[in-house]
Amino acid sequence: MVLARLLHYTVDAVLLSTVVAGVRRTSGFSPDSSSISDPTVRSIADKFFGVGETVFDVIQAQAVTSTYFKRDRTSR
Repeated sequence: MVLARLLHYTVDAVLLSTVVAGVRRTSGFSPDSSSISDPTVRSIADKFFGVGETVFDVIQAQAVTSTYFKRDRTSR
């Protein structure tokens, strides 16, 4: 039961970090980790957001090579 809850929280954290990465890529807004005074917490925050960037890159690469997605060039 504890392991399932830990896995659930981990997946939730990765999803949240991935959403933040998507927001950063589409709008340019991102969390300012330099405003965190404690270097340990700042490092953890940077790694947390880095995981989201990595997951976003993997998802984007899969979408580019997939036949289920196509690029809409008129939306930009």
